[in-house]
Amino acid sequence: MDRGLIQAQRNELTDHIVYKKLAGLAKNAEHRRLLRRISEDEIRHYGVFKTISGEEIAPDRFKVFLFTFISRFLGLNFGLKLMESGEDNAQDTYARLKGLSPEIESMIRDEESHEKELISLIDEDRLKYVSSMVLGLNDALVELTGALAGFTLALNNTRLIGMIGLITGLAASMSMASSEYLSTKHEETDKNPLKASIYTGIAYVGTVLILVTPYFFINNVFYSLGLTLLCALLIMFIFTYYVSIAKDLSFRRRFFEMAGLSLGIATISFFIGLGVRKIFGVE
Repeated sequence: MDRGLIQAQRNELTDHIVYKKLAGLAKNAEHRRLLRRISEDEIRHYGVFKTISGEEIAPDRFKVFLFTFISRFLGLNFGLKLMESGEDNAQDTYARLKGLSPEIESMIRDEESHEKELISLIDEDRLKYVSSMVLGLNDALVELTGALAGFTLALNNTRLIGMIGLITGLAASMSMASSEYLSTKHEETDKNPLKASIYTGIAYVGTVLILVTPYFFINNVFYSLGLTLLCALLIMFIFTYYVSIAKDLSFRRRFFEMAGLSLGIATISFFIGLGVRKIFGVE
């Protein structure tokens, strides 16, 4: 039996269950109807493959859990984007298998239609304000990693560095949120200024809390700085991946651009801290 056929059959059943669950998460009635219809198409495709293979195939339970979990906590749009990439792979598989049944040609057209219809569902509040989140997160990463690197050599006391970093970060988050509010208010946009400032502030504060935490639990300043920089890279990786999937952007370029900027500023600040320590004789 063709393993590609069996995998395609399993994928159709799995996608049927996932789309059915995603329909339950959709708040918009039209979106729910569309997702349910796509789910019905997938189970019909499963039936075609079952007729060819003559076998009953179990769904991929992990994939069902994963996509449902992702859509629930990271947004329906992000989950749909990942599902859409699966639709692209399905079309390639069907093109190879279409000699097995005349109905597979119709299934290929269905998958192409699904891709277009799924793109039309992209209308989430969090994506509208993603630029505000990027502003808060990027500023926190660049400014605070630089400040913490400078404080590390200038002060040489982990708890003191952590407290100063926390105070600096929280004050900067309020300043950044206020600036975003005023900026959005005077722009010609459908974004709500208050929401934009809240998204910016939350992204900034969340990043600050993650970056300063090592200084409160590790006594060695260099180990603390190293862990902070690792946390910064992890935040960049996760958020850049989310944005690149949700908005069809280049992950590699955006990640290295953000990482280069943040780590470059941190390196410069580190040597500034060393210079300040030498000039003022801080021990």
